Amino acid sequence: MTTVPRFDTNDVFNQSPPYENVDLFLSDLPLREAVEANGAGSEIADLSAFGREWGAAEMFSLARRANENPPKLYTFDPKGFRRDVVEFYPAYHDLMRTSIAAGLHGSTWQASGDRKPPPAEVARSARYYMAAQIESGHLCPITMTRAALAALVAAPSLLAQIAPKVVSKSYDPTFRPWWEKPGMTLGMGMTEKQGGTDVRANSTTATPVGEAYSITGHKWFLSAPMCDSFLVLAQAPGGLTCFFVPRFRPDGAVNGLRLQRLKDKLGNRSNASSEVEFIDAFAVRVGEEGAGVRTIIQMVQLTRLDCALASAGFMRMAMTQAIHHCRYRSVFQRHLYDQPMMRAVLADLALEVEGAIALVMRLSRAFDYAATDPREAAYARLITPAAKYWICKTAPGFIYEAMECLGGNGYVEESMLPRLYREAPLNAIWEGSGNVMCLDVLRALKRESEAGELVSGLGREVAQWTGEKVRSIEPANEFESEAVARVTVGKLAALAAASALAATAPPAIVDAFVRTRLLAPHAALYGAGVIDSPTIHALLQRALPEG
Repeated sequence: MTTVPRFDTNDVFNQSPPYENVDLFLSDLPLREAVEANGAGSEIADLSAFGREWGAAEMFSLARRANENPPKLYTFDPKGFRRDVVEFYPAYHDLMRTSIAAGLHGSTWQASGDRKPPPAEVARSARYYMAAQIESGHLCPITMTRAALAALVAAPSLLAQIAPKVVSKSYDPTFRPWWEKPGMTLGMGMTEKQGGTDVRANSTTATPVGEAYSITGHKWFLSAPMCDSFLVLAQAPGGLTCFFVPRFRPDGAVNGLRLQRLKDKLGNRSNASSEVEFIDAFAVRVGEEGAGVRTIIQMVQLTRLDCALASAGFMRMAMTQAIHHCRYRSVFQRHLYDQPMMRAVLADLALEVEGAIALVMRLSRAFDYAATDPREAAYARLITPAAKYWICKTAPGFIYEAMECLGGNGYVEESMLPRLYREAPLNAIWEGSGNVMCLDVLRALKRESEAGELVSGLGREVAQWTGEKVRSIEPANEFESEAVARVTVGKLAALAAASALAATAPPAIVDAFVRTRLLAPHAALYGAGVIDSPTIHALLQRALPEG
């Protein structure tokens, strides 16, 4: 009798358990401190409930399923009639429904179209930061819907109709006119083949037809094409103008938006981005003819804030995955977490996240008070592009470093790190690349009298706190040269982060950030800076408490 050999080698050991069923808020001490320091301490209980909801295993699962099953475009129906609809996997709709129920798309607005008072921005930013850690693709229409109302202020009668739909917490994905729905979403279309950043090169035309307009042209990117309406830039007789272009005409017929294809993107797979042709599409003007850029920039400022928030969220989740794994994984008879070199890497990652979250929450406070405080308005105009530049450019390399902490476990698709890594470059590209952000900072410094004083004030705050002069920021003429703009804007962002961190974190954390990010160039690789052992311990406990 022959004995059949066994080849059962499936015992799994020396692995970390899944990081799920956690409170994304209470487990994040730097976030909690930043929320309280920036005026939203009254929201702690609600933010913790949100953190538990989004940290549940089911939310991680929804995110995975939404990205493994990307949307599909159906241009025609079975009889050959134009259909032009995008169908999403159910998990995407579940994510949208959850975010809209939480008000991520409209909680900073009132039904009148007015801004909600503080701390609406800070509270919403904390929620957005947590949601981005789990799944960011669906947040594209969430961001654009929230930001669109800032542009629609230029069309008061239209705003009065749209705002109640936006602030509604009802998600209705059915393909029907927006005025028949309890809630709605908005997208935008600005980018054309011959000019992305240079929107003034747009060739899409808008022809007056009575009180409305007819849009004809082609957009290389129409974000979230199943939104109920879009803000679109087109050339009217009076110049480049902003328009409201709904999916349905006033008589209920489908509007002239012909979806050509969905973009096959590196990341952002759960979300649809399309190429579209407008053929005599019905449109309503938003703002004056020729004022398109001035109108749409009100929306862009808010979307840039979300880019920075999302990238900070990616960094937070990548770091958390790395720390969690290293606490369980043993190498050479010791947990990775206890090995000095790994602790230095993890602490340096944690320090970067500390600066990023302190900065985006301080920036959110500026948005909260911009309407009533000129200094806060100036802060928002100057620091928004600087924060977006620094955080969004940092995220891809940061996530790679976190991935390496997990080794092969972090490189396979069962891990969420490959998805975060693919997602990370998008925010640095969307709403203005790195060079565009630097040029916007230069323009703000040249045109706004408050900007120079803001920079000097930030320098004084940090110098007063550290007892050392931050000399690298001071030469005013450094800002005049585009050739060194990236270096300068990076320093400005780090200075603003240090100032924000000084208001929230313990002295040892602020000191480590100032020494490694401001007083000396930060090492190209994480873990190569010098952070003392007590501060390393403090950073790791703040990042993800043990127990």
